[in-house]
Amino acid sequence: MLRDFFLGFIKIHILHHAAKEPVYGLWLIEELGRHGYKLSPGTLYPILHKLEEEKLLKSYSENVGGKIRKYYRTTPKGVRTLSKIKEKINELIEEVME
Repeated sequence: MLRDFFLGFIKIHILHHAAKEPVYGLWLIEELGRHGYKLSPGTLYPILHKLEEEKLLKSYSENVGGKIRKYYRTTPKGVRTLSKIKEKINELIEEVME
């Protein structure tokens, strides 16, 4: 059950960072690791692909040092979704932490 909650938090975290600037897999693994989430590529990439399938993220590839790196950005739909999520998070925090 905790895994389901954490997957939701991870998705929100991804949308948040991808709305600020383009992100890529290894950076996300390290960033999420700083928050206590230990993700393998086998866990992260299906999440990214699902968010992209849901049109919340869009990806593009760039050549970085001779290697192709896939970047992800939050789409306009993803930004709207993130905004709604933030409203619900604030509402929940106020209720749970009172």
